Amino acid sequence: MKAVTRAWLSRGRLALLLPLALLPLACDSSAGSGSDADSITLYTCVSDESVQPIIEQFEADSGAEVNLFRAPTGDLNARIAGDLRSGGLKADVVWACDPLTMQGYVDQDLVGGWTPDNATDIPKQFRTEDYVGVAVLYVVGIYRNGEPPPTSWSDLTGPDYNSVALPDPTVAASALGALGWFDQNPEYGLDFYATLQENGAEQVSTPDDVVTGVAQGVYQAGITIANSAYLAKDAGSPIGVVWPEPGAVAVYGPIALANDSADSTVAQDFITYVVSESGQQVLGEAGSYPTLPGVEGPEVPADAPVVYPDWPTITEDKDALLADYQKIFGG
Repeated sequence: MKAVTRAWLSRGRLALLLPLALLPLACDSSAGSGSDADSITLYTCVSDESVQPIIEQFEADSGAEVNLFRAPTGDLNARIAGDLRSGGLKADVVWACDPLTMQGYVDQDLVGGWTPDNATDIPKQFRTEDYVGVAVLYVVGIYRNGEPPPTSWSDLTGPDYNSVALPDPTVAASALGALGWFDQNPEYGLDFYATLQENGAEQVSTPDDVVTGVAQGVYQAGITIANSAYLAKDAGSPIGVVWPEPGAVAVYGPIALANDSADSTVAQDFITYVVSESGQQVLGEAGSYPTLPGVEGPEVPADAPVVYPDWPTITEDKDALLADYQKIFGG
């Protein structure tokens, strides 16, 4: 794969990116953002399949109520922007799908400043002083049965593939994280996306849309997330899943306490539960990849290659990166 050569692609890097037994909640615990004392509001982009089992178990264990707003990252950002125009963030807890998005909320003084004591059980690469990663999305390749498996990312730009689908990084957090990793890698850069587009690749909305398009034969191959791909494959979709060299891109989803809810015991307990071994087990059983070592999640092939974006570098110029990407795929 050639390195980036176009002048408009040369620029600086990315601006904005224990088992636990829950104790009964105190009757006088306070909650911010207008929530009742025994309830919280959660904003997230995490799939219903993953977040609902967590909410149900927490509510059963604690007696508290979790009010949920769930949407793709782009719509989640729009909801938060609307909150701010109407007086302030209405969530007590925000569970994002990538650290770029979460860091943006930190930079706006909306979340952060607290993580639970058990956050130290999570590897350092998945946490900061303001938030802690509780699940990982792996960006992988898929292909329709009968097509050649792409063993490396660069294969997708070759002559075997003239119809590749990829998700929109302004909608899907995993796509944004992958965009950042490809941009950082001198063997790929944004030329990877330019060549895909020249070969006939198309941008769709979400990773699930990629899976659907490949399964239906609209596209030969695509870039999506492992959760979605394996779920479809196990349900009988005619697709194969690959972890291309040099690796599937790991994008972790962090959870954080809203600043206006810093005194909410319920909100703190919810985050503590999601980070705990019992919460991580629920996530793994629901089809997510937990960040807590030793907790099983969905399928990972033996010796599957994985790469990790340099999030501090990516966060330097997020808006510029997206602007340059959209010169390729529009938007």
